[in-house]
Amino acid sequence: MTMQSGPVYDFIVCGSGASGGVVASQLAENPDVQVLLIEAGGDERVTQVNDSRVWMQNIGSERDWQFSSEPCAALNGRTPPLPMGKVLGGGSSVNGLIWARGHRNDFESWAKAADDPDWSYESVLNVYKRIENWDGPSDHARRGIDGPFYLTHPKNPNPVALALRDAAAELGISAAEDLNGEAMEGSGACGIPNVPVKGDSERVSVATAYIRPRMAQPNLTVILNTCVEQVILQGNKATGVRIRQNGQATEVTARHEIILSLGAINTPKVLMLSGIGDAELLSTLNIDLVQHLPGVGRNFQDHILVAGCCWEYPKPQAPRNNSAEFTFFAKSDPTLLTPDLQPVLEECAFGSEITRPQFQLPVDPSLAWTLAPGLVRPHSRGQVFLTGNRFKDPVRVEANFLSDERDVKALLKGIALCREIGNSAPLRPFVKRELMPGQLTDADMLNFLRNSAGTYFHQTCTAKMGTDKLSVVDGRLRVYGIEGLRIADGSIMPEITTGNTMAPCVMIGQRAADILKRDNGLN
Repeated sequence: MTMQSGPVYDFIVCGSGASGGVVASQLAENPDVQVLLIEAGGDERVTQVNDSRVWMQNIGSERDWQFSSEPCAALNGRTPPLPMGKVLGGGSSVNGLIWARGHRNDFESWAKAADDPDWSYESVLNVYKRIENWDGPSDHARRGIDGPFYLTHPKNPNPVALALRDAAAELGISAAEDLNGEAMEGSGACGIPNVPVKGDSERVSVATAYIRPRMAQPNLTVILNTCVEQVILQGNKATGVRIRQNGQATEVTARHEIILSLGAINTPKVLMLSGIGDAELLSTLNIDLVQHLPGVGRNFQDHILVAGCCWEYPKPQAPRNNSAEFTFFAKSDPTLLTPDLQPVLEECAFGSEITRPQFQLPVDPSLAWTLAPGLVRPHSRGQVFLTGNRFKDPVRVEANFLSDERDVKALLKGIALCREIGNSAPLRPFVKRELMPGQLTDADMLNFLRNSAGTYFHQTCTAKMGTDKLSVVDGRLRVYGIEGLRIADGSIMPEITTGNTMAPCVMIGQRAADILKRDNGLN
């Protein structure tokens, strides 16, 4: 194969998602630094991305990598989809738009795992304040108002969201004015989530907030529809990447560093294809080992979402804003230190491939609403495997949802709690009848859970930060044993955060940019 040589850049950022887009933008702030940003997907300026109300239309489209899990035994052998953004802005351009920073305990745990206090809650709180342009209740201690990423509360939310807040509060889940304020330092709360939406429905993404404002700069090169296939290594030093665009392979070189921000499936894939991973697994695929890191691809974590507890409206109610205007955090067991449940309102009849026809759910989103139970501190773990030694060979993702019985127990409690809320007095004006699941025997409810559980679209943790033998990066996001290569995306999480993962990934991107600037003398 003839390989063309490409230009040389100071930094190459692979992936334009919630982390990578931030890294590239922040590095390109210095006009003397040449930055290349590579995105496998295309232009994000389409209605399905721009209009926050129709975000689910991106799932399964060309803006989705369309990964799926291997059959999960605990899901009755189902193969749940694992959506991930494949477009400028990555997941921030196609997701459900809930901005949830994570709980205090998450980051204290990260700091301990990395043996680095810069990942502590106090430290990341200051990073979040620099990121945010918060248009909501004032909280100078916790919220930023001068950052590039606009955030607000949904304007004129669906009245069912307000009723859910009242109902949850009556059950002892305190209503919070700001779910990213003091609420994320305690035992749980309910309320209207923060969303990056301007006006009635204009999505704010990493593409619009970070990348597009710099794309006219001559020192930032953004290339779309281009896959990163491999990191080029000279000994144990990363010197460039091999990319493929329109069938043509090219090598581009980095003077300083390469940053992988390809997400929790493609980041470990590219690492392994580059000879970085478990020696035994790589040898079976005839991949020459460069660095033995057995944790690459392991520790796969994802929030588990149940589709869901569903009610029919007495009269149609069209979705508004991001179509998910209520959420709450609660404990399935009062002895837990951190809330482990995060159900979310879906302003439609939200069912799985099995339960949608089984319960004859309506297609028109204005006819029904769902309170979908979610588990945000799962014990189940999975793994990402290669199936071949070429980038075009698909990965095998064993998500192993509900493989740990503690997750089953927690979600059964979550279903019961959602049904109690949905059938309570504050929701009666919005309920004609319960569509799903209804009152079931214990055995049937367990089967309903297995037929309904799937992803919350929050795949993470497959190249974790830490100091143990399964860690892939250190606290400065450097890949162990490899010079000039860092990872900045959700794969570096030692444990998944308590809540939607977009905000932590943006924070990871900002922290990575800060570290890179400092380590390369760019401050």
